[in-house]
Amino acid sequence: MERLPSWIRQHLAALRALLVLTLVTGAIYPLLVTGVAQAVFNGNANGSLLRKEPAQKDGKDVGSALIGQSFAGEDGAPIKKYFQSRPSAGGYDPLALGASNLGPEDVLDTLPVPGAKDDEGNPDTGRQSLLTEVCARSKAVGELEGVSGARPYCTGDGVGAVLKVFPAVGTPTRVVSVNQACPATPFIPVYQGVKVECGRPGEDYSAGRTVPVRGNARAVVPSDAVTASGSGLDPHISVAYAELQAPRVARERGLGLDTVRTLIGRHTTGRALGFMGEPGVNVLELNLDLDRLKG
Repeated sequence: MERLPSWIRQHLAALRALLVLTLVTGAIYPLLVTGVAQAVFNGNANGSLLRKEPAQKDGKDVGSALIGQSFAGEDGAPIKKYFQSRPSAGGYDPLALGASNLGPEDVLDTLPVPGAKDDEGNPDTGRQSLLTEVCARSKAVGELEGVSGARPYCTGDGVGAVLKVFPAVGTPTRVVSVNQACPATPFIPVYQGVKVECGRPGEDYSAGRTVPVRGNARAVVPSDAVTASGSGLDPHISVAYAELQAPRVARERGLGLDTVRTLIGRHTTGRALGFMGEPGVNVLELNLDLDRLKG
């Protein structure tokens, strides 16, 4: 019997290898791993889903212990009887997870021009800098929790405390609080002997020197209450942020503060491997436990 040409034998060997590897890596191995995961880590393997009533097999799934979610009403205002999650740059959407990619140098707002419209005909809304987002969140959290929302580099009205100084080099002759749109009162009246002006929407201040002003404020609102996580889906908040919210939640639910603090401790996880990161409180699990309380 005549042997097949070498190039045909090589192609047949490659085809056999392809079929074997496809069977092993594409079918046997995934089925094995999936079977072990379902048998040993059933809850985690299925997304760590949480139910409103865990004792009921047909209980409604309300979220995942691994994914943060919003506890706000249809109007966007926080529901006061619930602990609030960490802010999300992607709106708590698992399909839009990610950070804003804005850094500490993003301090200048683009003020909306009254009456102006964008390319799609929508009213001009401008753009908030990362600094102003942090300041606005801190102010809102302070008002919600009944504490000071002040923090360094923020104005009293919740925007970035940033000046544009003209000329960029030399003795100042003009100073503008660029994130405070007129007719707002600038957060400081005078800078190096020059009266500070409010910002005028649409005016170009790029030629000026940018001067963030730290001020003397001491932050009471924790940093995780005003900054989003890298994924935008962090299910945990710091113990400090949970403690800040505890009096409000206890008051809204008619519970003792000690009861709420006990639940916070029950849902606090320690540092990873005992030394990495900080303890965190799972917000969804904590809120579900609060809803299950009787009376």
